[in-house]
Amino acid sequence: MATSKLQAFWNHPAGPRTIHFWAPTFKWGLSIANVADFSKPPETLSYPMQLVVACSGLIWGRYGTVISPKNWNLVSVNLAMSGTGFYQLSRKLRHDYHSKTEAEITGQ
Repeated sequence: MATSKLQAFWNHPAGPRTIHFWAPTFKWGLSIANVADFSKPPETLSYPMQLVVACSGLIWGRYGTVISPKNWNLVSVNLAMSGTGFYQLSRKLRHDYHSKTEAEITGQ
């Protein structure tokens, strides 16, 4: 049973013998790097970069569902990229527009 599933995975059109497997697998590095940046101060984040990460994740995530055969590795990595990109954008927006300094709070 396990051998037949492994063989089916190996011979799948988006399996490890094709670029359709390895490209999204290595793309996980971008999502992992974005998660590692969660500990960075928000002022170091870039609006354009995070917007591109978030939007490209949405676009390519959708693409992964309409191609044949469906590439669930591609869909999942791009949804992760989109999620981390939008989270980083929310951190940057909160920092830039909703954080007040002590002087602003006390009215000085």
